[in-house]
Amino acid sequence: MGKVACANVLSDLYAMGVTEVDNMLLLLGISKELSNDQRKVVIPMILEGFRDLAKEAGVTINGGQTVVNPWMIIGGVATSVCTRSEIIMPNQAVAGDKIVLTKPLGTQVAVNLHQWMSLGTPSWNIAKDLISAEDVVKGYDDATTSMTTLNLAAARLMHKHGAHAATDVTGFGILGHSRNLAEFQTAEVDFSIHTLPIFARFTEVCKQLIEKGGRNFKLLQGLSSETSGGLLVCLSAEAADKFVEEMRSEGGTAWIVGDVVPGNKTSRIADNPEIIEVSY
Repeated sequence: MGKVACANVLSDLYAMGVTEVDNMLLLLGISKELSNDQRKVVIPMILEGFRDLAKEAGVTINGGQTVVNPWMIIGGVATSVCTRSEIIMPNQAVAGDKIVLTKPLGTQVAVNLHQWMSLGTPSWNIAKDLISAEDVVKGYDDATTSMTTLNLAAARLMHKHGAHAATDVTGFGILGHSRNLAEFQTAEVDFSIHTLPIFARFTEVCKQLIEKGGRNFKLLQGLSSETSGGLLVCLSAEAADKFVEEMRSEGGTAWIVGDVVPGNKTSRIADNPEIIEVSY
C-alpha cells in the first residue's frame, strides 16, 4: 500500500516529464478500527513501502502529517523546482501522432476480485464460477507489480523521444483521462483509442459478470478506475515505435493504443477494440 501510494503521487510529475523530484511529504490516515497491536505491525510496513519506493526514485521525504481516520489512507505531495526544459507541456499533440500506454488496465478489477474472494462476499458467489482462485491471485499479483512500478523510465524516454503530451491514467480510467488530455490540446484533434492492454483473464470475466447480473466495471468502455496506472503519451509515429521498443528493452511495458486524428478535442474508444492480454 505504501509503495502504490508513492508511485501514484510521483506519476503526476512524471506525466509532465519531470524526472528530478526535490521533495515529498507523506500523508497518513491511521484507521481508528486498528488495535494498538495491529498498528505496531501495519503502520511501519506501510511507511517502509513508501520510503523504499521514494528511495528508488531518488526522492527524500521531508515531512508530512498523520491523523486518526475512519479508514486506512496514505498519500503524499511531490514537488520539484524545474527549468523550462525539464517540463513537457501536455498540449502539443498533432494529427498523425500515435498514443502509447505504459501499463496494463484492470487494477480495479484485480483488487475487487481478490477482496471478494478473501471475504467470501455475494459478488464472489457470482464470480467464482467465472474465474479460478489461482487466476484471481495471479491477476492480483500482476496488478500489484504494475501499481508499485514507477513511471520514471517512461518520463525519461518522453524527453529522449520528443513526446508531445502525456497524462497518467488513474481514477477516471483511460477514457476519462484521455478526454481530459484531448480537451487541453492546442490543435483541433481527437484521440482515437483502438487497443486495450488488460491483465489476463479479466476481459472475459467482466463480460460474463454483466451477463450474470454482477458488477459492471466498464473496463472495455475505458471507464474502470485505475490506481497508479501507466502514462498515456502522444508521440510522432516514428518516435512511438522507438519509445515502445526501448521501454520493453528496459524491462518495462508499453503498447501503441491509439491515434491522434483531426477532431474536436475529445476522445473515444473503438466499438470493438483490440484486446491484448497481459501477464507478468
